[in-house]
Parts: sequence; C-alpha cells; structure tokens
Amino acid sequence: MKFLFPRATRTSGRVTVSPVRAREETGQALILALGGALAMIAAALALVAIAGAVTGKGRAQRAADLVAISAVRSMRDDLPRLLSPPRLADGRPNPNHIDKSTYLARAEAAALAAARANEVDPDRAHVAFPDAGSFAPVRAKATIVAGLREGEAQRVEASAVAEAAAPYGSATGGATGMATGGGYSGPLIYRDGEGMMPDVAAAYDQMAAAARSDGIALVVVSGFRSDAEQAELFAAHPDPTWVAPPGHSLHRCATELDLGPSSAYGWLAANATRFGFVQRYSWEAWHYGFDAGPAPCSPEGEAAAAGGGGATTVASTSLPAFVPAQYREPILRSAARWNVPPALMAGQLMAESGFDPNAGSPAGAQGIAQFMPGTAASYGLTNPYDPVAAIDAEAHLMHDLLITFGSPELALAAYNAGPAPVEACHCIPPYPETQAYVTRILALIGGAGAMAMPSFEVRLVA
Repeated sequence: MKFLFPRATRTSGRVTVSPVRAREETGQALILALGGALAMIAAALALVAIAGAVTGKGRAQRAADLVAISAVRSMRDDLPRLLSPPRLADGRPNPNHIDKSTYLARAEAAALAAARANEVDPDRAHVAFPDAGSFAPVRAKATIVAGLREGEAQRVEASAVAEAAAPYGSATGGATGMATGGGYSGPLIYRDGEGMMPDVAAAYDQMAAAARSDGIALVVVSGFRSDAEQAELFAAHPDPTWVAPPGHSLHRCATELDLGPSSAYGWLAANATRFGFVQRYSWEAWHYGFDAGPAPCSPEGEAAAAGGGGATTVASTSLPAFVPAQYREPILRSAARWNVPPALMAGQLMAESGFDPNAGSPAGAQGIAQFMPGTAASYGLTNPYDPVAAIDAEAHLMHDLLITFGSPELALAAYNAGPAPVEACHCIPPYPETQAYVTRILALIGGAGAMAMPSFEVRLVA
C-alpha cells in the first residue's frame, strides 16, 4: 500500500505544511465534502423513492382489498335474488330474480365504484370472478396497478392483488342447539347463524317468506346472546342507551332478533306485527321481539320449548305445500335426526320421483329417493322401495354431503352427479342435467321460507 504525505519543512522543531500544499489540500477536502454531500443526497433520494414505493404499494394493496370486498358484498346481498325462482307461482316473471350475468355485472360495478372512491383509475382496476363458472359465484379477485403521486414530483407505480370470498356460514340453515349462559336454557333453532326459540323461528320463517314475496331479503344479524357475550358487547360500547348491561338484555331470552338490511326497516315497521313481532325500542329500527308467545325468559316459554311443541311448529312450517300428507312426518322426523333442512329434502323428492315410491330410471335408480344400488347399500338401505327407509337414507346422505361441500347447492349437485366431479371443481359441474336439477329444487323451495339463505362472512383470501 502506498501512503502519500504532504511536503513539509521543519521550523523550530515543528512540522509545517507549505502554503501551496495547504491550498491543494483545501481544494481536495472541498471536493471530498461535496462528493460526500452528493452521495448523501443520492442516498436520501433513494430512500425517498423506496419509501414512496412502499407507501404506494400499501395504498394499492388497501385499494385492492376494498375493491375485492366491495364486489363480494354485492354478491352477498344479491345472492337471494340470484337463487330466487325465475317465475312466480302463477307463471309471471319474478321481478325479484336476477340472472348470473346481471349478478356479476352488479358486483363488478360495485368494485369499480370502490376503486374510484379510493382514487384509483377504474381503467387500472381489473375485477375477475374465479368461480364464475359455478351456479352461484361467491369469489372476487381484484388487481390494481396504480400510479400514486408522492410529493410534487415523485410518482410511484404500485400493483396489488386481493381476493375475497363470501363462504357459506352454515351448511344447514335449520341447525339446532341448546342455549346456555343466559336467561333461557332450552333448544335453539338457527337462522343465518343466529339462535332463537323454536316458536320464534317458526314465526320468523313465515315473515321472511312474506318479505321475499315483496322483494325484501331479511337477514338475522343477532339473536340469542349469553350474559358473557352481552358483557363483551357492553364493554366495547358502555352506553346503556344503546347496549343493555349484562343480565338485562332481552337477547338472553332467545325471543329477540336484530334484523337487516336497513332497506327492510320500512317493511318491518309495516308488517312485523302480523307475524307476532314488535319493535321493542323506538330508537332501534332493527330490534324486533317475539310477542305472540310466552313472556321472554318466563318458565312458561322454556317449558313449551322443552316439551317440543315449538320445535314441531317450526318443522311443520318448513315443508312446502306440495308434500303429500303421508310423507310429511317421515320427512320431518329424518330431517330432525340428521339435521338437514326439511324443505331441501322435500324439493329433492319432488325432483327425483314426484313422491312415487315405485319410481325407477333407465340408469338403475330406484324408489322415492332414486338410490343407485351401490349407494343404497353403503347407507344401509336394503329396500329402496320402502319410502320411509329411503327418506331416512336420503337425509343421512344429504347430511354427509352438506358437511363435505358446505353449501346446499353443491350438496344437491353431488347427490345428482356424484361427489367426484363436484370435488374436482368445487362447483356445480357443467352437466345440463345436474344444473337443471339444482335449479329446479331451489325454485321449488324458494318460497317455502324453510331453508334459510346461508349466512356470509366477507373475508379476504390469504
């Protein structure tokens, strides 16, 4: 290594630098200082650019998230219209029904509106529906490539992708359970994932069916709440004007329902009393309590529910009128045993055989539920022409399919086409027979008010 030293002269024992060399060093130092400053400026600009890119990326990602979620929320809200029968009972077009192309177009419009609201050029926002080929799509994918300005001059290109889904919250809208931790400890019937007393569920089903006929899709936002759940809610919103303290809310009695959407409030105010519901508090347009039975949290109400009267009532109202009298009790009994919506079973039996216990098909399907011999054997059905036994085997099979596929539509498709093609695409396979089968059953039970629409949670897909 070569070391360079300045030229020096010795004066009085000290080393001094010559004036010429000092001027040279001063110039070099200035150049070095300027170079260092320029390097620091360049580094700072690089950091600004990186920070701008990171900030831009974050903004683009948030925009993509909101665009995807907006699309799925539209799909969630419109799904009842997509699944409603295309025609009314008298043959006229159903004004509440929309086809799949309209359903997806509305979701795309909602997504692009969200893009504009977040200052993203809609031309740089792309919305796709990964399950568009299915009978009822519930997924949306948003891709954003955004030019985002950072300061006066810096512009950062950022791209982001988000996918959202609205999965079915419950395979069986008519699930049951037992209430605990509140003022009521009897059986619960669930609608949209929220529990209520059986007689409340029966009345709600009738009200929801009437609302649907008027173009209103009711949703149960909240039902039974334990005291512990109420305590958490009150801790988050400690205002007794809006949230009752734990132990004081009527939701603990399983007679109260918070209903939505807000567009239904007018209809509820005008019609809810016809079905035994009253608006509990003038300032809560969404809160309706069942007032046609025993008092909330009363021993009479719990005794009636425990005795099974309420459960029988809700089950009987869950069967369409086309079910022959001799099959109503077997359907209700098997539906309760296997936790399957009875109207779903009824629609299947109508589509499969028209309730003919001696029906057969060229493919070898047999009986009222049209079991193939191998499937019948696997479910212990020794005589497929025995209607009671076949109905119970049908309920058992549908129970298994609902758990496997998570939605009534896919379970119906698997019953008709077999599980393999449904599992392959997690959709209703593109078989005309299967698609017609699912469509017919949903149309048959669309006005029955028995199979509650699946509840949704809108979530981003990781």
